Amino acid sequence: MAILFNMIKKLSTILFSLLLVSNCFAQNVKVETGADLFLTEYSKIFKTKKIGLITNSAGTLSNGKPFYKELLDNKFTISAIFSTEHGFGINYADGHNINNSSTGKDSIPIISIYGIAKKITPEMLKNVDVLIFDLPAIGARFFSYISTLFYSLQASAQNNIPIVLLDRPVPINGINVEGPVIEKELESFVGIAPLPIRYGMTVGELANYFINENLLGTKLKPGLITVKLKGWKRNLYFDDYAKNWIKPSPNIPDLETALIYPGTCLVEGTNVSEGRGTYRPFLTIGAPFIDSEDLIDELNDLGIKEIKIVPVKYIPKTIPGMAEKPKFEDQSCNGISITITNRKLFEPISFSIKLLYALHNLYPGEFKFTNYFDNLSGNASIRKDILAGMKPERIIASWQKGLQEFKRIRNKYLLY
Repeated sequence: MAILFNMIKKLSTILFSLLLVSNCFAQNVKVETGADLFLTEYSKIFKTKKIGLITNSAGTLSNGKPFYKELLDNKFTISAIFSTEHGFGINYADGHNINNSSTGKDSIPIISIYGIAKKITPEMLKNVDVLIFDLPAIGARFFSYISTLFYSLQASAQNNIPIVLLDRPVPINGINVEGPVIEKELESFVGIAPLPIRYGMTVGELANYFINENLLGTKLKPGLITVKLKGWKRNLYFDDYAKNWIKPSPNIPDLETALIYPGTCLVEGTNVSEGRGTYRPFLTIGAPFIDSEDLIDELNDLGIKEIKIVPVKYIPKTIPGMAEKPKFEDQSCNGISITITNRKLFEPISFSIKLLYALHNLYPGEFKFTNYFDNLSGNASIRKDILAGMKPERIIASWQKGLQEFKRIRNKYLLY
């Protein structure tokens, strides 16, 4: 027995060591972004051009240096920086109108394209020879930077100004594709084009999809140059190739939040708190009328997997630069706190359909959808089906045909 015990102990030690080596290897994957490669590959072409840079403070090199600073240090001319939702410093809550400003000591004009206008106008381009797009996306259709990409491509085509796209990885991997493809009549700034909620494409791949599927609404095609990634594989997550997460928006503070965001952002279209006003948005769900234990029991009955759910009580608060007047501000909410235990198998949209079904099933008198829900889901039938008591499996099955057709089209534009 002692010999057997020692053999098992040695085997466990070996397996643990192999796991450590595997993790170290994964985190040593070298990925170079379009921003990293721009100077070496395109410096001579654009050194004399007046640049309009579409970016924010998440537009950094892999070493953490802001890309715009790298351009300035190498004597490029930046005529303007175009800032998106959340502002250049990513310090405004969602939906906050952004005013024009400048970059302090460098005195570069920062022109807001998330204020009165959400698109670059001809007036804004009077002193611009070339646009450079360098914004991260997390892989969810309603994350607004991809709408800014869409409008930037339009502006390039309509004003005959070339656009250089600096590609970046999909931090939640570029394989998984999930959710309904948006219906045409529901397209908006949180759903700019026919995409499923989780589309599994880099911004470079999206740009080619927008252009070559003739989605820009113009016969003019932009003069697009894509600076491709080097070293990135579609199965990689952000922490496989990088250490320091730079939040792409105030309420995506870490990778785990990015992983669940394509699903629980749907809760934003209801009268239940999606966790804004806490430091675990989208991983914290609740409302004053919820009984935590009842909700957990209901979710367990629906076969929830790949996550751990525990009860939580919280009071949403205004958090400067992160949440302004969140739902149930200063009210006590009961709900659930979510931890992802198997990110490779976790399906955030399918989970969230089960969550919404459970909420309606438990609280048919209190739980309500808002008009915003259909814009987020991109499919008016989902809300109606949940209200009618349709089982989650049938709802999820209802969008699979459209999703398979999107995957077929998507394959034409994959660069990696």
